[in-house]
Amino acid sequence: MNLPEPQSVTFTSLFAEIENGTIKIPQFQRDFVWSKAKSAKLLDSIVKGYPIGTFIIWKTNERLRSIRNLGGVSLPETPKGDAVKYVLDGQQRLTSLFVTLKGLTIKREEQKEDFSQFWVDLTVSEHEEIILMEAAGRDEKKIIQLKDLLSGDFAYLASFPKELQEKIRTYKNRIESYQFSAILMKDAAIDVATEVFTRLNVGGEPLSVFEIMVAKTYDPDKDFDLSEKFNALITDLQVVDYDTLSSATVLQTVTVLIRKDCRKREILNLPKHEVIKTWPKAVDAIRASVDYFRNYYRIPVSRLLPYPGLIIPFAYFFYKHPDKPTGDRQKFLQDFFWRVSLGGRYSQSLETRVAQDIGKIDQILKGKLPTYDWAVDVTAEFIEKNGYFSTSRSFVKAILCVLAHKEPKSFVDNSIVRLDNSFLKQANSKNYHHFFPKSWLEKQGTDWGRINHVANITLVDDFLNKRLIRAQSPKTYMKEFISKNPDIEKCLSTHLIKLNRSFGVMTDDYESFFDARCKAISHELSKQIIPQEVDRVGTAKSAEETVVEQEEWLAS
Repeated sequence: MNLPEPQSVTFTSLFAEIENGTIKIPQFQRDFVWSKAKSAKLLDSIVKGYPIGTFIIWKTNERLRSIRNLGGVSLPETPKGDAVKYVLDGQQRLTSLFVTLKGLTIKREEQKEDFSQFWVDLTVSEHEEIILMEAAGRDEKKIIQLKDLLSGDFAYLASFPKELQEKIRTYKNRIESYQFSAILMKDAAIDVATEVFTRLNVGGEPLSVFEIMVAKTYDPDKDFDLSEKFNALITDLQVVDYDTLSSATVLQTVTVLIRKDCRKREILNLPKHEVIKTWPKAVDAIRASVDYFRNYYRIPVSRLLPYPGLIIPFAYFFYKHPDKPTGDRQKFLQDFFWRVSLGGRYSQSLETRVAQDIGKIDQILKGKLPTYDWAVDVTAEFIEKNGYFSTSRSFVKAILCVLAHKEPKSFVDNSIVRLDNSFLKQANSKNYHHFFPKSWLEKQGTDWGRINHVANITLVDDFLNKRLIRAQSPKTYMKEFISKNPDIEKCLSTHLIKLNRSFGVMTDDYESFFDARCKAISHELSKQIIPQEVDRVGTAKSAEETVVEQEEWLAS
């Protein structure tokens, strides 16, 4: 990269470069928000010859997604073969100057602001406000509209009193000859440019990798806008309740398909043409993964996924193998899903671990069972110790996925409980029903960690929880369901609950229920895993990690 160069730019050349498409505002800049009052202060400073700060401009051959409409004026694309100058710092000032000196009207939500309504007071001294925002009550021959000062014809300007003619010429000359200070960065990499932008906007949020890639991959000739493509994908996934996937996850997926890696530097180094070429196949692979999660694992909504990042290795599988897996591939893929979900695999270092796991997916694609270096523990004892209920915990979400796979039925009429992302958004969602109600257990003196445990959670519809169960004990509310639902036992089995003595439901015996439910969950989880030596000699999670995680949860 060449060292930044200080420059001086005239009013004429600055505006010419804006109007011919050479100077652009990159899309990651925020909208124009300056008020008319602030713009008036800026103009007043220019008329008086005061400094207004320095523009930081990045000159590059890269074509980024940029703002084509500046202040309501549609600007052309930069001519092919010419370098583009992107404004990294000074966008608000530049836009303010453009809209005021052009006399434009700005639309903001439901309101319009007329930036043509600025006047120059030809009678005041240099120490007073020269730029006015209203002309009411003023002598029209002692003030002149700013746009007329700059572009009014000779006859109109000559119509002003002779003693004011000199001021008109002086102010017009000051604006047109004003030397704007600029620092020019030439040929810097996009990550350097965006880092400069972030540092200049101290206090603001750093640019995300996705925002950078939206700018970098924009291609109007190929009708490719990453932001619009992502929004279209999420709109499609909304229909099947998988719309909580983040832009970061989708971008990591694209990168894995191209590079078998999804670290930040790999993403930022992706050539634009490769992203554009791969995007349709990536979308197909993501959709295939979502269909597989919904139909085979019966995970109805994206919010129940133990890790959103699971989309990445599964999309890689379907990118390489468009058909549904069968036989050993199906078994090995299932084993992989639950090992990641139950073993805390993507709780940290996601990018590194996903890159490692692509090698395991390659083994599965060959019909081979991968070996794993992390253990999973699905014993009832482990569930009892680590099952405190928090929807942010992958281990708990994995158990909820098992419950969802059973397609839990309503206690009232055996209808399938329909879940969606909005129902499950909050940890206190009424769809997360404590089978033994919290308030009832508290009255019995039960420890909170045992009350709010995944072994006490069932997935029910909102109406059932709020209207019919409330704070009643299981023995009380179950009597009503038994009388109304002849298939109540079959219904409860979809929740991994039985009415026999071992579960203690009809005797309000929470300790028996707790132990029996932990065992039932353990039995279901054990079906998902192909045991390996690491599971016998390793640990799913150290006691220290468990304690720290529990303390953090309790503190929250």
